[in-house]
Order: sequence, then structure tokens, then C-alpha cells
Amino acid sequence: MPLEDSSLLETELQEDLDILWALVGAYLVFFMQAGFAMLEAGTVRKQNTVNILIKNLLDTCAAALIWWGIGYPIAFGNGSDNNRFLGGSNFFMADLKVSENPKFYSHWVFQWAFAATSATIVSGAAAERCRYQAYVIYTVVITGFVYPVAVHWAWSEWGWLSPSRDDGTFDGSLGLLDYAGSSVVHVTGGGAAFFIAFWLGPRVGRFDANGKVIELRSSSQSLIMLGTFILWFGWYAFNTVSGLCVEGCMITASLAAVNTTLGAASGSVAVLVIHVGRGNPIQIAPGLNGLLAGLVGITAGCAVVEPYAAVVIGILSGAAYYYCALLLLHFKIDDPLEASCVHMIPGLVGTIAVGFFATETNLARAYSTYFESGDTDYGVFYGGNGRQLSVQILGAACIALWTCTINCALFAILHFTGKLRVAPSYELERLNASFHGTQDLQRAMQEFQAEEENGATENPSARPSTSSAHSRSE
Repeated sequence: MPLEDSSLLETELQEDLDILWALVGAYLVFFMQAGFAMLEAGTVRKQNTVNILIKNLLDTCAAALIWWGIGYPIAFGNGSDNNRFLGGSNFFMADLKVSENPKFYSHWVFQWAFAATSATIVSGAAAERCRYQAYVIYTVVITGFVYPVAVHWAWSEWGWLSPSRDDGTFDGSLGLLDYAGSSVVHVTGGGAAFFIAFWLGPRVGRFDANGKVIELRSSSQSLIMLGTFILWFGWYAFNTVSGLCVEGCMITASLAAVNTTLGAASGSVAVLVIHVGRGNPIQIAPGLNGLLAGLVGITAGCAVVEPYAAVVIGILSGAAYYYCALLLLHFKIDDPLEASCVHMIPGLVGTIAVGFFATETNLARAYSTYFESGDTDYGVFYGGNGRQLSVQILGAACIALWTCTINCALFAILHFTGKLRVAPSYELERLNASFHGTQDLQRAMQEFQAEEENGATENPSARPSTSSAHSRSE
């Protein structure tokens, strides 16, 4: 085989491996939607499970269509020297030329799975009292505008915060180092979760007349555990596949997997220690939320920090989540899944922590295309000059300000126009019965069972006795 043909074949094989790696990662990240669904269905009261599951279905499907039409074009569409704010090309894939970009489809699917994750975070905070119209409007806004703009800033080659910008943005810094989305995904979704919970107000019965918290029984602890571990499983793809390459990237992917494990474990243990240390019994919900907080925190630096730092970040993220949740209850802000505290606050902690813990060796490996020998973009604990830390703080703050401003305004408008929350009568009746007809179905099943029992009583021969059943089997 001629040398040129061999080289071409090797290039095509490498492209195919990268595409396969991205597709497998996308499928696993998408599977996290099942984790969110189980977690949320297990946390809400039994009478509201159908309602929350349908919202998960809607935001996943709506996110796909919106991401196809306008989300991905804004996030990764061509920018310009005069526009570092948002992209603006290939709407509805109208300008697509796959021959020029063979990895487009796999990249689109992988990034859609991320966008759906950011949108789904909010469903838990809005559980048991949000109107469908408001939820659909929110999904359109975050998937079609709020999240894509944050992505464009931090991950596109034109974004003003992005380390992939050809001309660079900040002297002495690569740009915002958010490898898998502590700020881009989780601060964006967590900020929206906080403001929808704020404007919705607490669920009926969540606080008594004196403001004391009343525990509302969840439908299934088993589903909560199952959902959380599905999320943990999917998070490995979330973090390890974000490099979107195979050749020369597997050491980074392996490090990301180790740090993902340690971040989750340390976050959970830290929260349980704090919770029990405050005189509470060992409970499943704080431990699992601490686990998720640790995962959120390590997502930004999973590829650039050492394993001991992942433990530190997990502990800090878990503690930040726990005290944030207490603060929300103090101010009577009812977030049923504590989504804002699990995602936004640990996301900020994890993004900023990169400025302290990123090592030169790991940065050179994870960001090899942009990192040059002699750069001082690494963490201050490893001799960095502090500029990278400043950019981490700036990037996290700007993304937080962006999502909080837009979502606060959106949910305030929906609130004051009466479009945000269901009527009190519907909430008291429970949403499964109010909107999905499950009360009629349950009544029909009860009537059917009563008829079966009455029929068996009136005609004993219709139900075989134990002895006759045994005789037939014998």
C-alpha cells in the first residue's frame, strides 16, 4: 500500500474512532435522563409522579427539537471578531456540509445530551406545583438561548471565554477551564432552578403557620437511590468523553474517571458526616445529594486536577450544598429536590477550584492543542501566577449572572401574569388526578376489583378451591 494511502486510512480510522467515542458518550449521558426521572419520581409524593415524569418526557423531546433548530447554531455556529457573544449559522442544519465536518453529527448528539441535562435540572425544583405552559416556555428559553449562549462563551472557538479561541482572550490564561460543564451546564441549570422555586413559592403544607419545616413523604426511597446511581453511572461519560478524542486522550479520560469517582464519594461522606454531626439520624437523601454535589463540583476540573484535589473539591462541594439547602429552608424557599443547591453552588465551587488545583502536566495533556510550554495557566497551588484563578472567578460569575438575570425575569413575568403556578384546588387534589385522569383510572380499577370479588362471593364455584387446584396440579 502506498504511504499516502496508508496515512489517509489511518486518518479516517482515527476520525471514526473519535466519532464512535462521542456517540457512545452521548448515549450514556442521555441515559442520565432515566436517572433524573427516577430520582424525581421517587422524591415527589405518590400522587404527583405521573406529572413529574411527563415533564421529564417533554423537556427531553422539546430540547432535541430546539437544539436542532436554534440551540446548537447559537452555541457552536460561526461567530466573528466583532461578535463573541453568540453564534449564528446552520439553523435547522440548513448550512450543513458533512464532507467538511465529518464529526458534526456525533458532536451534535453529544452536545444535545448535555443541553437536555441542563434543562432537566429545573424540573425537580418546580415539582408538584408548576403549570405545563410555564414549563414548556422555560424549556424553550433555556435550551434555545440561555444555555447555548453560555456554551458559546466557554466552549466554541469564537467565545470570549473559550480556551479554544485562536487569538486568546486573557494574557497569561487559557480562558475558562470548564472541562465538562460545572459552570456551563450546572450553574446554568441550577440558577434557573433557584428562581423557579423562588417565584413559585413553597408547596402547600411545606411550612406551618410558624414557618417550621414540615417533611413531605417521598413516594419511593428505592427510586431515589436507583436514580442517583444511574446519574453517577452516566456521569462517567459526562466527564471522560468531553475531550471527544481517542488518540492521546485516554490518560486524560482515565484521570477524569478516577476524579469523578472520588468527587462523588467524598461529597457524599462529607454531607453525611455534617448531617449526623448536627444531631440528625443517618438518612439517604442528604447522602445522595452530597454525592451529586461532589459530581457537579469535580466536573470542571476532572481532567486537570490530581486525585487528592478531587477529594477536597468533593468535600467542599458537599458542604456548600448542605448549608445552601439549610439557607433556602430558612428563607422558606421550597426546592423539592434541592436542585439549585446541588447544581449551582457546587458548580461555582468546582469551577473556581480549578484555579487553585490545576497542574501543569494535566493541563498540557487535557488542553494540548492550546497549552504551550512555559505557560502559567495552572493553579496557584502549583506555582501559577493567579491569572487563571481570576479567569475562573470571572467566568463562573458571568455565567451565573447571565442565567440568574434571564431566568429571574422570565419566571417573574410568568408569576405576575398568573401563568407559573397551578391553581390551589388542583394542587390540593394532586396533579396526577387534576391533569392526567389517574383518579378516574384508579376508580375504575377499584370498581373492577369490587365486581370481581362480588362475583366470586355470589358464585363460589367460579373460584377454584385450594384443594381442587392441588388435585389438578397433581
